[in-house]
Amino acid sequence: MQAWRVHRNGEPGEVMRLEETARPVPGEGQVALRVRAANINFPDALLCRGQYQVRPPLPFTPGLEICAETEDGRRVIAAPALPYGGLAEYVVADEAGLLAAPESLDDAEAAALHIGYQTGWFALHRRARLQAGETLLVHAAAGGVGSAAVQLGKAAGATVIGVVGGQDKVRVARELGCDVVVDRRTDDFVAAVKEATGGRGADVVYDPVGGDAFAKSAKCVAFEGRIVLVGFASGVIPSPALSHALVKNYSLLGLHWGLYRTKDPAAVAGCHQELTALADRGAIKPLISERVPMKGAADAVQRVADGTTTGRVVVLPEGVAR
Repeated sequence: MQAWRVHRNGEPGEVMRLEETARPVPGEGQVALRVRAANINFPDALLCRGQYQVRPPLPFTPGLEICAETEDGRRVIAAPALPYGGLAEYVVADEAGLLAAPESLDDAEAAALHIGYQTGWFALHRRARLQAGETLLVHAAAGGVGSAAVQLGKAAGATVIGVVGGQDKVRVARELGCDVVVDRRTDDFVAAVKEATGGRGADVVYDPVGGDAFAKSAKCVAFEGRIVLVGFASGVIPSPALSHALVKNYSLLGLHWGLYRTKDPAAVAGCHQELTALADRGAIKPLISERVPMKGAADAVQRVADGTTTGRVVVLPEGVAR
């Protein structure tokens, strides 16, 4: 079969190689899957760089979420078992972790429903307890993770302020449903949040960026607001002054969704039911900006790493726009 493999750590465009290799063999509790679509995530770039919290042995195949087909013909969403990631024609995955792909979504959309939307749902509902009528500030609102949070925030009845970088992303964020969109390259989002909320600030901040985004968010979070940290795409991990949280009475919440897969798998399954229901009624729909053939995967991972993409980029092993 064909699979992209990484033999040394570095930038995705430099270290990913498309190779012919043997199909992985399922272990105990695992199943073999034929990949129908593989969604690219920023952690795929971190895997290539050797900077992700999980470091599979070399050589490995990136790709953390897929829509796939079981040997008995079921269409499922799965997280491939590393080192045999989803940028391949066949993978293995834990049978207990398989989720039914919603019929309302095509293969590319279904592949993108898993990590980003689960992260958003757990962050907004389980950690931040977002309520209808509250104001949600989403950083990187036009990106893969941010776009999911925007849709989930709107579905929950929140007013959503999106922060993006560049006019192309401003347009995308508006189309996603943001009530207010701020281009961080030209505008001050702190001032924009205060203006939009009558000086009160954002009740919930969804931050997959870190660095300066976090520092400024602390200046415009509301009294008893919640800042949820879900990643550090900026490459800068902030060191907050905890006295500031005390003075303003806001909460700092961490969200590592992957922990729920082992510590509370029933909650993951329940979340998927919620997401499926939202997708079936059209309240959420993964934004697929690109569907690329297998040969374009390395370039696609590099562009996601560089932050030049919007929405989700999905690899289709057979190059068919499914």
